[in-house]
Amino acid sequence: METQPAPERPVQERIRKRERRIAYFSMEIGVEPKMPTYSGGLGVLAGDTIKSAADLKVPMVAVTLIYKQGYFRQQIDGDGVQHELPYEWNPRKFMKLRRQTVLVHIEGRAVRVRAWEYRVRGATGYTIPIFFLDTDIDGNSDYDRSLVQRLYGGDDKYRLAQEAVLGIGGVRLLHELGYRRILRYHMNEGHSSLLTLELLRQRDIIEPDSHKIDGVRRMCVFTTHTPVPAGHDQFSYELVREVLGEFLPMDTIRAFAGEDRLNMTRLALNLSHYVNGVAKEHQRVSREMFPGYQIDSITNGIHAWTWTSDPFRDLFTRFIPGCKNEPTSLRYAISLPADEIWKAHAEAKRKLIQHVAMTSGTVLDGETLTIGFARRATAYKRADLVFTDIARLKHIAGEAGGVQFVFAGKAHPMDDDGKNLIRKIIEISRALEGEIGVVYLEDYDMQLARLLVAGVDVWLNTPRHPQEASGTSGMKAAVNGVPSLSVLDGWWIEGCIEGMTGWAIGSIAGNQRAGMEHAALERGPGAGCATDEDCAEALYDKLERVVVPTFYNDRARWIEMMRHCIAINGSFFNTHRMVNQYVMSAYIQ
Repeated sequence: METQPAPERPVQERIRKRERRIAYFSMEIGVEPKMPTYSGGLGVLAGDTIKSAADLKVPMVAVTLIYKQGYFRQQIDGDGVQHELPYEWNPRKFMKLRRQTVLVHIEGRAVRVRAWEYRVRGATGYTIPIFFLDTDIDGNSDYDRSLVQRLYGGDDKYRLAQEAVLGIGGVRLLHELGYRRILRYHMNEGHSSLLTLELLRQRDIIEPDSHKIDGVRRMCVFTTHTPVPAGHDQFSYELVREVLGEFLPMDTIRAFAGEDRLNMTRLALNLSHYVNGVAKEHQRVSREMFPGYQIDSITNGIHAWTWTSDPFRDLFTRFIPGCKNEPTSLRYAISLPADEIWKAHAEAKRKLIQHVAMTSGTVLDGETLTIGFARRATAYKRADLVFTDIARLKHIAGEAGGVQFVFAGKAHPMDDDGKNLIRKIIEISRALEGEIGVVYLEDYDMQLARLLVAGVDVWLNTPRHPQEASGTSGMKAAVNGVPSLSVLDGWWIEGCIEGMTGWAIGSIAGNQRAGMEHAALERGPGAGCATDEDCAEALYDKLERVVVPTFYNDRARWIEMMRHCIAINGSFFNTHRMVNQYVMSAYIQ
Protein backbone atom coordinates (compact mmCIF):
# COMPACT_ATOMS: atom_id res chain seq x y z
CA MET A 1 0.00 0.00 0.00
CA GLU A 2 1.53 3.29 -1.14
CA THR A 3 0.59 6.85 -0.26
CA GLN A 4 1.11 10.35 -1.56
CA PRO A 5 1.27 9.88 -5.35
CA ALA A 6 2.43 12.65 -7.65
CA PRO A 7 -0.01 15.61 -7.70
CA GLU A 8 -2.80 15.27 -10.21
CA ARG A 9 -3.29 17.78 -12.98
CA PRO A 10 -6.28 20.12 -12.40
CA VAL A 11 -8.53 18.52 -15.04
CA GLN A 12 -7.83 15.02 -13.71
CA GLU A 13 -8.58 16.20 -10.18
CA ARG A 14 -11.93 17.68 -11.22
CA ILE A 15 -12.88 14.45 -12.94
CA ARG A 16 -11.97 12.43 -9.87
CA LYS A 17 -14.07 14.71 -7.65
CA ARG A 18 -17.08 14.20 -9.90
CA GLU A 19 -16.56 10.45 -9.64
CA ARG A 20 -16.69 10.36 -5.85
CA ARG A 21 -20.01 9.00 -4.65
CA ILE A 22 -19.25 7.65 -1.16
CA ALA A 23 -18.19 9.84 1.76
CA TYR A 24 -16.81 7.75 4.63
CA PHE A 25 -16.82 9.51 8.03
CA SER A 26 -14.98 8.15 11.07
CA MET A 27 -13.86 9.77 14.33
CA GLU A 28 -10.50 8.07 13.88
CA ILE A 29 -8.67 6.62 10.90
CA GLY A 30 -5.39 4.71 11.18
CA VAL A 31 -3.43 4.30 7.97
CA GLU A 32 0.18 4.89 8.98
CA PRO A 33 1.89 3.91 12.28
CA LYS A 34 3.74 7.23 12.49
CA MET A 35 0.48 9.19 12.13
CA PRO A 36 -1.18 8.80 15.58
CA THR A 37 -4.69 9.53 14.32
CA TYR A 38 -6.23 6.40 15.84
CA SER A 39 -6.58 4.78 19.27
CA GLY A 40 -7.23 1.20 18.31
CA GLY A 41 -9.63 -1.13 16.53
CA LEU A 42 -12.16 1.39 15.22
CA GLY A 43 -9.52 3.58 13.57
CA VAL A 44 -7.49 0.68 12.20
CA LEU A 45 -10.65 -0.86 10.75
CA ALA A 46 -11.44 2.48 9.08
CA GLY A 47 -7.95 2.61 7.58
CA ASP A 48 -8.20 -0.97 6.35
CA THR A 49 -11.61 -0.21 4.83
CA ILE A 50 -10.18 2.71 2.87
CA LYS A 51 -7.20 0.64 1.70
CA SER A 52 -9.50 -2.06 0.34
CA ALA A 53 -11.77 0.54 -1.24
CA ALA A 54 -8.70 1.91 -3.04
CA ASP A 55 -7.68 -1.58 -4.16
CA LEU A 56 -11.21 -2.19 -5.47
CA LYS A 57 -11.60 1.28 -7.06
CA VAL A 58 -14.61 2.19 -4.94
CA PRO A 59 -15.29 5.93 -5.59
CA MET A 60 -14.81 7.02 -1.99
CA VAL A 61 -13.58 10.07 -0.08
CA ALA A 62 -12.96 9.91 3.69
CA VAL A 63 -13.23 12.44 6.53
CA THR A 64 -11.83 12.45 10.07
CA LEU A 65 -10.00 14.78 12.53
CA ILE A 66 -6.24 15.45 12.64
CA TYR A 67 -5.31 14.95 16.39
CA LYS A 68 -2.04 16.85 16.59
CA GLN A 69 -1.12 15.24 19.92
CA GLY A 70 -2.43 11.86 18.85
CA TYR A 71 -4.22 9.56 21.28
CA PHE A 72 -1.21 9.38 23.60
CA ARG A 73 2.21 7.79 23.83
CA GLN A 74 2.12 5.16 26.53
CA GLN A 75 4.93 4.91 29.04
CA ILE A 76 4.86 2.26 31.78
CA ASP A 77 7.12 2.90 34.78
CA GLY A 78 8.89 0.39 37.00
CA ASP A 79 5.80 -0.03 39.18
CA GLY A 80 3.60 -0.85 36.21
CA VAL A 81 1.88 2.54 36.22
CA GLN A 82 0.78 3.87 32.83
CA HIS A 83 1.72 7.46 31.98
CA GLU A 84 0.17 9.29 29.02
CA LEU A 85 2.51 11.51 27.03
CA PRO A 86 1.57 13.67 24.04
CA TYR A 87 2.57 12.27 20.69
CA GLU A 88 4.06 15.19 18.84
CA TRP A 89 4.18 14.78 15.06
CA ASN A 90 4.25 16.96 11.98
CA PRO A 91 1.36 16.49 9.52
CA ARG A 92 3.41 18.19 6.80
CA LYS A 93 5.57 15.08 6.56
CA PHE A 94 2.60 13.05 5.43
CA MET A 95 -0.09 15.34 3.99
CA LYS A 96 -0.87 18.41 1.97
CA LEU A 97 -2.64 21.35 3.60
CA ARG A 98 -5.67 22.52 1.63
CA ARG A 99 -6.38 26.26 1.50
CA GLN A 100 -10.20 26.05 1.61
CA THR A 101 -11.97 26.72 4.91
CA VAL A 102 -15.55 26.60 6.18
CA LEU A 103 -17.24 27.86 9.33
CA VAL A 104 -18.94 25.84 12.07
CA HIS A 105 -20.68 27.72 14.88
CA ILE A 106 -19.79 26.40 18.32
CA GLU A 107 -21.12 28.21 21.42
CA GLY A 108 -21.95 31.12 19.16
CA ARG A 109 -18.41 31.41 17.82
CA ALA A 110 -17.65 31.05 14.12
CA VAL A 111 -14.94 28.37 14.11
CA ARG A 112 -12.87 28.06 10.94
CA VAL A 113 -12.19 24.53 9.73
CA ARG A 114 -9.65 23.45 7.11
CA ALA A 115 -8.26 20.07 6.06
CA TRP A 116 -5.06 18.18 5.47
CA GLU A 117 -5.23 15.78 2.53
CA TYR A 118 -3.65 12.32 2.67
CA ARG A 119 -4.01 9.96 -0.27
CA VAL A 120 -4.12 6.19 -0.14
CA ARG A 121 -3.03 4.46 -3.33
CA GLY A 122 -4.44 1.00 -3.87
CA ALA A 123 -2.83 -1.99 -5.53
CA THR A 124 -4.64 -0.98 -8.73
CA GLY A 125 -3.21 2.56 -8.67
CA TYR A 126 -6.57 4.09 -7.72
CA THR A 127 -6.31 6.71 -4.97
CA ILE A 128 -8.69 7.71 -2.18
CA PRO A 129 -8.27 11.06 -0.41
CA ILE A 130 -8.65 11.27 3.35
CA PHE A 131 -9.35 14.75 4.72
CA PHE A 132 -8.12 15.32 8.26
CA LEU A 133 -10.07 18.29 9.63
CA ASP A 134 -8.15 20.98 11.50
CA THR A 135 -9.30 23.90 13.68
CA ASP A 136 -5.80 24.89 14.86
CA ILE A 137 -5.98 28.07 12.80
CA ASP A 138 -5.06 31.68 13.55
CA GLY A 139 -8.20 33.59 14.47
CA ASN A 140 -9.87 30.71 16.29
CA SER A 141 -9.98 30.84 20.09
CA ASP A 142 -7.52 28.76 22.09
CA TYR A 143 -10.36 26.41 23.02
CA ASP A 144 -11.45 25.96 19.42
CA ARG A 145 -7.86 25.38 18.30
CA SER A 146 -7.57 22.65 20.96
CA LEU A 147 -10.43 20.61 19.46
CA VAL A 148 -8.02 18.78 17.17
CA GLN A 149 -5.33 18.14 19.77
CA ARG A 150 -6.53 14.97 21.52
CA LEU A 151 -8.49 11.92 20.48
CA TYR A 152 -11.17 10.98 23.03
CA GLY A 153 -10.02 13.65 25.44
CA GLY A 154 -11.85 16.28 27.45
CA ASP A 155 -15.39 16.44 28.80
CA ASP A 156 -18.81 16.13 27.14
CA LYS A 157 -18.66 19.66 25.76
CA TYR A 158 -15.25 19.01 24.17
CA ARG A 159 -16.53 15.75 22.66
CA LEU A 160 -19.71 17.33 21.29
CA ALA A 161 -17.71 20.20 19.79
CA GLN A 162 -15.34 17.71 18.14
CA GLU A 163 -18.27 15.78 16.73
CA ALA A 164 -19.80 19.00 15.39
CA VAL A 165 -16.54 19.74 13.58
CA LEU A 166 -16.48 16.20 12.18
CA GLY A 167 -20.11 15.84 11.12
CA ILE A 168 -21.18 19.39 10.26
CA GLY A 169 -17.77 20.74 9.26
CA GLY A 170 -16.95 17.61 7.29
CA VAL A 171 -20.03 17.86 5.06
CA ARG A 172 -19.44 21.57 4.46
CA LEU A 173 -15.75 21.18 3.69
CA LEU A 174 -16.33 18.35 1.22
CA HIS A 175 -18.69 20.65 -0.65
CA GLU A 176 -16.18 23.50 -0.51
CA LEU A 177 -13.43 21.22 -1.81
CA GLY A 178 -15.55 20.34 -4.84
CA TYR A 179 -17.01 16.98 -3.79
CA ARG A 180 -20.61 17.91 -4.59
CA ARG A 181 -22.04 14.69 -5.98
CA ILE A 182 -21.95 12.50 -2.89
CA LEU A 183 -24.70 9.88 -2.99
CA ARG A 184 -23.96 8.07 0.28
CA TYR A 185 -22.61 9.32 3.60
CA HIS A 186 -21.28 6.34 5.57
CA MET A 187 -21.06 6.95 9.32
CA ASN A 188 -18.54 4.59 10.91
CA GLU A 189 -20.02 4.63 14.44
CA GLY A 190 -22.25 7.39 15.80
CA HIS A 191 -19.59 10.06 16.39
CA SER A 192 -20.25 11.63 12.98
CA SER A 193 -24.05 11.46 13.00
CA LEU A 194 -24.48 15.24 13.28
CA LEU A 195 -23.86 15.16 9.54
CA THR A 196 -27.48 14.02 9.19
CA LEU A 197 -28.64 17.29 10.77
CA GLU A 198 -26.42 19.25 8.41
CA LEU A 199 -27.99 17.45 5.45
CA LEU A 200 -31.45 18.35 6.79
CA ARG A 201 -30.40 21.97 7.28
CA GLN A 202 -28.97 22.25 3.78
CA ARG A 203 -32.32 21.14 2.38
CA ASP A 204 -34.33 23.49 4.62
CA ILE A 205 -36.00 20.56 6.35
CA ILE A 206 -37.10 21.87 9.71
CA GLU A 207 -40.18 19.70 10.35
CA PRO A 208 -39.69 16.09 11.53
CA ASP A 209 -42.58 14.86 9.37
CA SER A 210 -41.44 16.49 6.14
CA HIS A 211 -41.72 14.29 3.05
CA LYS A 212 -38.19 15.43 2.11
CA ILE A 213 -36.64 13.49 4.98
CA ASP A 214 -36.66 10.26 2.99
CA GLY A 215 -34.27 11.92 0.54
CA VAL A 216 -31.76 12.52 3.34
CA ARG A 217 -32.32 9.06 4.74
CA ARG A 218 -31.50 7.53 1.37
CA MET A 219 -28.13 9.26 1.48
CA CYS A 220 -27.04 7.86 4.86
CA VAL A 221 -25.49 4.55 5.91
CA PHE A 222 -24.68 3.73 9.53
CA THR A 223 -22.39 1.10 11.03
CA THR A 224 -22.69 0.63 14.78
CA HIS A 225 -19.78 -0.94 16.68
CA THR A 226 -20.89 -0.74 20.30
CA PRO A 227 -22.74 -3.65 22.01
CA VAL A 228 -23.26 -1.97 25.40
CA PRO A 229 -25.57 1.02 26.11
CA ALA A 230 -22.90 3.02 27.98
CA GLY A 231 -20.71 3.08 24.88
CA HIS A 232 -23.10 5.21 22.83
CA ASP A 233 -22.46 8.97 22.96
CA GLN A 234 -25.29 10.91 24.57
CA PHE A 235 -25.55 14.62 25.40
CA SER A 236 -28.05 16.69 27.37
CA TYR A 237 -30.15 19.02 25.28
CA GLU A 238 -29.00 21.87 27.48
CA LEU A 239 -25.46 21.16 26.31
CA VAL A 240 -26.62 20.70 22.71
CA ARG A 241 -28.29 24.11 22.78
CA GLU A 242 -25.16 25.65 24.34
CA VAL A 243 -22.78 24.16 21.76
CA LEU A 244 -24.86 24.11 18.57
CA GLY A 245 -27.26 27.00 19.22
CA GLU A 246 -30.38 27.06 17.06
CA PHE A 247 -28.92 24.80 14.42
CA LEU A 248 -32.32 23.20 13.84
CA PRO A 249 -35.53 23.44 15.88
CA MET A 250 -34.96 21.43 19.04
CA ASP A 251 -38.23 19.54 18.53
CA THR A 252 -36.92 18.30 15.20
CA ILE A 253 -33.65 17.13 16.73
CA ARG A 254 -35.55 15.40 19.55
CA ALA A 255 -37.75 13.59 17.05
CA PHE A 256 -34.72 11.85 15.59
CA ALA A 257 -32.19 11.74 18.43
CA GLY A 258 -34.34 10.94 21.47
CA GLU A 259 -36.70 12.85 23.72
CA ASP A 260 -34.56 13.14 26.86
CA ARG A 261 -31.00 13.27 25.53
CA LEU A 262 -29.34 13.52 22.13
CA ASN A 263 -28.31 9.93 21.45
CA MET A 264 -25.86 9.93 18.54
CA THR A 265 -26.62 6.30 17.71
CA ARG A 266 -30.38 6.84 17.67
CA LEU A 267 -29.92 9.91 15.46
CA ALA A 268 -28.01 7.80 12.94
CA LEU A 269 -30.52 4.96 13.19
CA ASN A 270 -33.45 7.24 12.44
CA LEU A 271 -31.83 8.99 9.49
CA SER A 272 -30.13 6.11 7.67
CA HIS A 273 -31.56 3.86 4.99
CA TYR A 274 -29.13 1.07 5.85
CA VAL A 275 -27.82 0.09 9.29
CA ASN A 276 -25.51 -2.76 10.21
CA GLY A 277 -23.70 -4.33 13.11
CA VAL A 278 -20.21 -5.73 12.64
CA ALA A 279 -20.82 -9.45 13.24
CA LYS A 280 -23.82 -11.76 13.27
CA GLU A 281 -23.88 -11.87 17.06
CA HIS A 282 -23.54 -8.09 17.21
CA GLN A 283 -26.55 -7.78 14.91
CA ARG A 284 -28.59 -9.80 17.41
CA VAL A 285 -27.38 -7.74 20.37
CA SER A 286 -28.00 -4.45 18.52
CA ARG A 287 -31.56 -5.44 17.63
CA GLU A 288 -32.18 -6.15 21.32
CA MET A 289 -30.70 -2.78 22.30
CA PHE A 290 -32.70 -0.89 19.66
CA PRO A 291 -35.91 -2.84 19.04
CA GLY A 292 -37.94 -1.84 16.01
CA TYR A 293 -34.98 -0.96 13.79
CA GLN A 294 -33.90 -3.02 10.81
CA ILE A 295 -30.25 -3.77 11.59
CA ASP A 296 -28.27 -5.94 9.19
CA SER A 297 -24.84 -7.48 9.75
CA ILE A 298 -21.62 -7.15 7.80
CA THR A 299 -18.83 -8.86 9.69
CA ASN A 300 -15.65 -6.85 9.94
CA GLY A 301 -12.43 -7.75 8.18
CA ILE A 302 -8.82 -6.67 7.84
CA HIS A 303 -6.75 -5.43 4.92
CA ALA A 304 -5.04 -8.77 4.45
CA TRP A 305 -1.86 -7.58 2.74
CA THR A 306 -1.23 -4.85 5.33
CA TRP A 307 -1.34 -7.38 8.17
CA THR A 308 0.58 -10.16 6.45
CA SER A 309 4.13 -10.33 7.81
CA ASP A 310 7.07 -10.13 5.44
CA PRO A 311 7.93 -13.85 5.67
CA PHE A 312 4.35 -14.79 4.76
CA ARG A 313 4.17 -12.15 2.05
CA ASP A 314 7.16 -13.82 0.45
CA LEU A 315 5.57 -17.24 0.85
CA PHE A 316 2.23 -16.11 -0.65
CA THR A 317 3.93 -14.31 -3.53
CA ARG A 318 5.73 -17.49 -4.51
CA PHE A 319 2.83 -19.93 -4.14
CA ILE A 320 -0.34 -17.80 -4.46
CA PRO A 321 0.48 -15.07 -7.01
CA GLY A 322 -2.12 -12.30 -7.19
CA CYS A 323 -3.32 -12.66 -3.59
CA LYS A 324 -2.17 -9.13 -2.75
CA ASN A 325 -5.33 -7.72 -4.29
CA GLU A 326 -7.41 -10.89 -4.28
CA PRO A 327 -7.40 -12.21 -0.71
CA THR A 328 -10.08 -14.78 -1.57
CA SER A 329 -7.29 -16.65 -3.35
CA LEU A 330 -5.74 -17.33 0.07
CA ARG A 331 -8.00 -20.39 0.08
CA TYR A 332 -5.21 -22.01 -1.94
CA ALA A 333 -3.07 -21.86 1.22
CA ILE A 334 -4.54 -25.29 1.94
CA SER A 335 -1.83 -26.63 -0.40
CA LEU A 336 1.15 -24.67 0.96
CA PRO A 337 4.15 -26.89 1.80
CA ALA A 338 4.35 -27.60 5.51
CA ASP A 339 8.04 -26.85 5.78
CA GLU A 340 7.57 -23.48 4.06
CA ILE A 341 4.77 -22.51 6.45
CA TRP A 342 6.84 -23.40 9.50
CA LYS A 343 9.89 -21.62 8.12
CA ALA A 344 7.89 -18.41 7.56
CA HIS A 345 6.37 -18.62 11.04
CA ALA A 346 9.75 -19.24 12.65
CA GLU A 347 11.12 -16.10 10.99
CA ALA A 348 8.15 -14.02 12.14
CA LYS A 349 8.60 -15.37 15.67
CA ARG A 350 12.31 -14.62 15.60
CA LYS A 351 11.58 -10.98 14.70
CA LEU A 352 9.09 -10.65 17.57
CA ILE A 353 11.47 -12.18 20.11
CA GLN A 354 14.23 -9.87 18.91
CA HIS A 355 11.93 -6.84 19.32
CA VAL A 356 10.89 -7.94 22.82
CA ALA A 357 14.53 -8.25 23.86
CA MET A 358 15.45 -4.85 22.40
CA THR A 359 12.52 -2.93 23.93
CA SER A 360 11.95 -4.66 27.27
CA GLY A 361 15.16 -6.53 28.03
CA THR A 362 13.17 -9.76 28.41
CA VAL A 363 14.63 -12.71 26.54
CA LEU A 364 11.99 -15.18 25.33
CA ASP A 365 12.70 -18.68 24.05
CA GLY A 366 12.06 -19.34 20.37
CA GLU A 367 11.06 -22.97 20.98
CA THR A 368 8.53 -22.26 23.74
CA LEU A 369 4.78 -21.99 23.06
CA THR A 370 4.19 -18.24 22.91
CA ILE A 371 0.71 -16.83 23.52
CA GLY A 372 -0.14 -13.26 22.52
CA PHE A 373 -2.76 -10.91 23.96
CA ALA A 374 -2.83 -7.33 22.68
CA ARG A 375 -5.77 -4.93 22.63
CA ARG A 376 -7.18 -2.01 24.58
CA ALA A 377 -6.62 -2.55 28.30
CA THR A 378 -10.09 -2.47 29.81
CA ALA A 379 -11.93 -4.64 32.31
CA TYR A 380 -14.33 -6.50 30.01
CA LYS A 381 -11.49 -7.82 27.83
CA ARG A 382 -10.11 -9.67 30.90
CA ALA A 383 -6.41 -9.70 30.00
CA ASP A 384 -5.72 -11.26 33.40
CA LEU A 385 -8.12 -14.20 33.01
CA VAL A 386 -5.29 -16.60 32.21
CA PHE A 387 -3.75 -15.78 35.62
CA THR A 388 -6.89 -16.64 37.63
CA ASP A 389 -5.23 -19.78 39.04
CA ILE A 390 -1.46 -19.34 39.01
CA ALA A 391 -0.83 -22.83 40.45
CA ARG A 392 -2.87 -24.42 37.66
CA LEU A 393 -1.02 -22.39 35.03
CA LYS A 394 2.34 -23.43 36.48
CA HIS A 395 1.24 -27.06 36.36
CA ILE A 396 0.22 -26.78 32.70
CA ALA A 397 3.51 -25.12 31.78
CA GLY A 398 5.55 -27.61 33.79
CA GLU A 399 3.93 -30.68 32.24
CA ALA A 400 5.01 -29.62 28.75
CA GLY A 401 7.89 -27.64 27.34
CA GLY A 402 6.73 -24.39 28.94
CA VAL A 403 4.45 -21.47 28.06
CA GLN A 404 5.27 -17.77 27.69
CA PHE A 405 3.07 -14.71 27.19
CA VAL A 406 3.39 -11.39 25.39
CA PHE A 407 0.90 -8.65 26.33
CA ALA A 408 0.35 -5.13 25.02
CA GLY A 409 -2.37 -2.51 25.08
CA LYS A 410 -3.20 1.00 26.24
CA ALA A 411 -5.76 1.89 28.89
CA HIS A 412 -7.88 5.00 28.30
CA PRO A 413 -6.49 7.83 30.47
CA MET A 414 -9.75 7.88 32.48
CA ASP A 415 -10.02 4.09 32.82
CA ASP A 416 -8.56 3.30 36.24
CA ASP A 417 -9.67 -0.34 36.03
CA GLY A 418 -7.77 -0.70 32.75
CA LYS A 419 -4.67 0.87 34.27
CA ASN A 420 -4.91 -1.45 37.27
CA LEU A 421 -5.08 -4.39 34.88
CA ILE A 422 -1.76 -3.39 33.33
CA ARG A 423 -0.19 -2.99 36.76
CA LYS A 424 -1.50 -6.40 37.85
CA ILE A 425 -0.06 -8.22 34.83
CA ILE A 426 3.33 -6.60 35.33
CA GLU A 427 3.31 -7.61 39.01
CA ILE A 428 2.44 -11.17 37.99
CA SER A 429 5.25 -11.18 35.43
CA ARG A 430 7.74 -10.48 38.19
CA ALA A 431 6.26 -13.11 40.49
CA LEU A 432 6.53 -15.73 37.72
CA GLU A 433 10.04 -14.80 36.64
CA GLY A 434 12.10 -17.91 36.04
CA GLU A 435 9.01 -20.13 35.76
CA ILE A 436 6.73 -18.61 33.11
CA GLY A 437 7.86 -15.82 30.83
CA VAL A 438 5.47 -12.87 30.84
CA VAL A 439 6.21 -9.51 29.21
CA TYR A 440 4.03 -6.41 28.80
CA LEU A 441 5.16 -4.23 25.89
CA GLU A 442 4.43 -0.52 26.10
CA ASP A 443 3.04 1.89 23.50
CA TYR A 444 0.98 -0.59 21.49
CA ASP A 445 0.46 0.66 17.92
CA MET A 446 0.00 -0.66 14.38
CA GLN A 447 3.69 -1.42 13.95
CA LEU A 448 3.90 -3.45 17.16
CA ALA A 449 0.59 -5.15 16.36
CA ARG A 450 1.97 -6.37 13.04
CA LEU A 451 4.89 -8.02 14.83
CA LEU A 452 2.68 -9.59 17.48
CA VAL A 453 -0.06 -11.11 15.35
CA ALA A 454 2.53 -12.91 13.21
CA GLY A 455 5.16 -13.77 15.82
CA VAL A 456 3.15 -15.53 18.52
CA ASP A 457 2.03 -19.16 18.25
CA VAL A 458 -1.49 -18.64 19.63
CA TRP A 459 -3.71 -15.56 19.76
CA LEU A 460 -5.67 -15.29 23.02
CA ASN A 461 -8.93 -13.34 23.41
CA THR A 462 -11.09 -13.46 26.53
CA PRO A 463 -13.89 -10.83 26.40
CA ARG A 464 -17.05 -11.03 28.49
CA HIS A 465 -19.87 -12.05 26.18
CA PRO A 466 -21.54 -10.14 24.50
CA GLN A 467 -19.31 -7.09 24.83
CA GLU A 468 -17.00 -7.86 21.89
CA ALA A 469 -18.87 -6.40 18.91
CA SER A 470 -16.50 -8.01 16.43
CA GLY A 471 -12.78 -7.88 17.15
CA THR A 472 -10.21 -7.96 14.36
CA SER A 473 -6.90 -8.86 16.01
CA GLY A 474 -7.58 -12.59 15.63
CA MET A 475 -8.23 -12.04 11.92
CA LYS A 476 -4.80 -10.44 11.61
CA ALA A 477 -3.28 -13.44 13.35
CA ALA A 478 -5.15 -15.84 11.06
CA VAL A 479 -3.71 -14.39 7.85
CA ASN A 480 -0.29 -15.24 9.32
CA GLY A 481 -1.35 -18.78 10.15
CA VAL A 482 -1.74 -18.14 13.88
CA PRO A 483 -4.75 -19.93 15.44
CA SER A 484 -6.95 -18.22 18.01
CA LEU A 485 -7.97 -19.41 21.46
CA SER A 486 -10.98 -17.28 22.22
CA VAL A 487 -14.31 -16.86 23.95
CA LEU A 488 -17.21 -17.31 21.55
CA ASP A 489 -18.10 -13.70 20.91
CA GLY A 490 -17.97 -11.25 18.02
CA TRP A 491 -16.35 -12.59 14.85
CA TRP A 492 -15.02 -15.75 16.52
CA ILE A 493 -18.50 -17.29 16.62
CA GLU A 494 -18.30 -17.28 12.82
CA GLY A 495 -14.57 -17.95 12.48
CA CYS A 496 -14.02 -20.78 14.95
CA ILE A 497 -13.95 -24.27 13.51
CA GLU A 498 -12.82 -26.22 16.53
CA GLY A 499 -9.43 -27.84 16.10
CA MET A 500 -9.13 -26.47 12.59
CA THR A 501 -8.86 -22.65 12.81
CA GLY A 502 -8.34 -22.55 16.56
CA TRP A 503 -10.27 -23.33 19.71
CA ALA A 504 -13.22 -21.99 21.64
CA ILE A 505 -13.06 -21.15 25.32
CA GLY A 506 -16.33 -22.73 26.45
CA SER A 507 -18.96 -24.72 24.62
CA ILE A 508 -18.87 -25.03 20.87
CA ALA A 509 -21.55 -27.65 20.19
CA GLY A 510 -23.11 -27.16 16.79
CA ASN A 511 -20.42 -24.94 15.32
CA GLN A 512 -20.69 -24.46 11.56
CA ARG A 513 -18.72 -22.83 8.79
CA ALA A 514 -17.56 -19.20 8.88
CA GLY A 515 -20.18 -16.73 7.66
CA MET A 516 -23.10 -19.13 8.35
CA GLU A 517 -25.61 -19.15 11.19
CA HIS A 518 -24.04 -20.49 14.36
CA ALA A 519 -25.74 -22.50 17.06
CA ALA A 520 -23.91 -20.41 19.68
CA LEU A 521 -26.18 -17.51 18.78
CA GLU A 522 -29.07 -19.42 20.32
CA ARG A 523 -27.34 -20.45 23.53
CA GLY A 524 -27.61 -17.06 25.17
CA PRO A 525 -25.02 -15.02 27.11
CA GLY A 526 -21.83 -16.74 28.09
CA ALA A 527 -21.68 -19.30 25.31
CA GLY A 528 -20.54 -21.99 27.73
CA CYS A 529 -18.67 -19.85 30.29
CA ALA A 530 -21.14 -17.57 32.00
CA THR A 531 -18.78 -16.43 34.79
CA ASP A 532 -15.13 -15.43 34.96
CA GLU A 533 -14.44 -18.60 36.96
CA ASP A 534 -16.16 -20.79 34.34
CA CYS A 535 -14.20 -19.11 31.53
CA ALA A 536 -10.89 -19.50 33.36
CA GLU A 537 -11.60 -23.20 33.95
CA ALA A 538 -12.51 -23.67 30.27
CA LEU A 539 -9.34 -21.82 29.23
CA TYR A 540 -7.09 -23.97 31.41
CA ASP A 541 -8.82 -27.14 30.26
CA LYS A 542 -8.30 -26.30 26.58
CA LEU A 543 -4.66 -25.32 27.17
CA GLU A 544 -3.87 -28.47 29.14
CA ARG A 545 -5.76 -31.04 27.08
CA VAL A 546 -5.43 -29.71 23.54
CA VAL A 547 -3.32 -26.63 22.80
CA VAL A 548 -0.11 -27.39 24.67
CA PRO A 549 0.06 -31.11 23.75
CA THR A 550 -0.62 -30.41 20.08
CA PHE A 551 2.06 -27.74 19.87
CA TYR A 552 4.77 -29.89 21.44
CA ASN A 553 3.77 -33.38 20.29
CA ASP A 554 2.08 -33.06 16.90
CA ARG A 555 3.84 -30.54 14.67
CA ALA A 556 2.10 -31.89 11.54
CA ARG A 557 -1.32 -31.29 13.07
CA TRP A 558 -0.31 -27.80 14.18
CA ILE A 559 0.85 -26.81 10.70
CA GLU A 560 -2.35 -28.21 9.24
CA MET A 561 -4.25 -25.82 11.51
CA MET A 562 -2.06 -22.96 10.31
CA ARG A 563 -3.03 -23.83 6.72
CA HIS A 564 -6.71 -23.73 7.62
CA CYS A 565 -6.36 -20.41 9.47
CA ILE A 566 -5.11 -18.81 6.27
CA ALA A 567 -7.27 -20.73 3.79
CA ILE A 568 -10.58 -20.40 5.65
CA ASN A 569 -10.38 -17.31 7.86
CA GLY A 570 -7.74 -15.33 5.98
CA SER A 571 -9.62 -15.68 2.72
CA PHE A 572 -12.95 -14.57 4.21
CA PHE A 573 -12.42 -12.17 7.12
CA ASN A 574 -10.89 -9.37 5.07
CA THR A 575 -11.98 -5.86 4.12
CA HIS A 576 -12.11 -6.71 0.41
CA ARG A 577 -15.06 -9.02 1.14
CA MET A 578 -16.46 -6.50 3.63
CA VAL A 579 -16.27 -3.51 1.25
CA ASN A 580 -17.93 -5.53 -1.50
CA GLN A 581 -20.78 -6.28 0.91
CA TYR A 582 -21.18 -2.58 1.68
CA VAL A 583 -21.23 -1.76 -2.02
CA MET A 584 -23.94 -4.32 -2.76
CA SER A 585 -26.05 -3.86 0.37
CA ALA A 586 -25.67 -0.17 1.21
CA TYR A 587 -24.00 1.93 -1.45
CA ILE A 588 -25.86 1.00 -4.63
CA GLN A 589 -29.21 0.05 -3.12
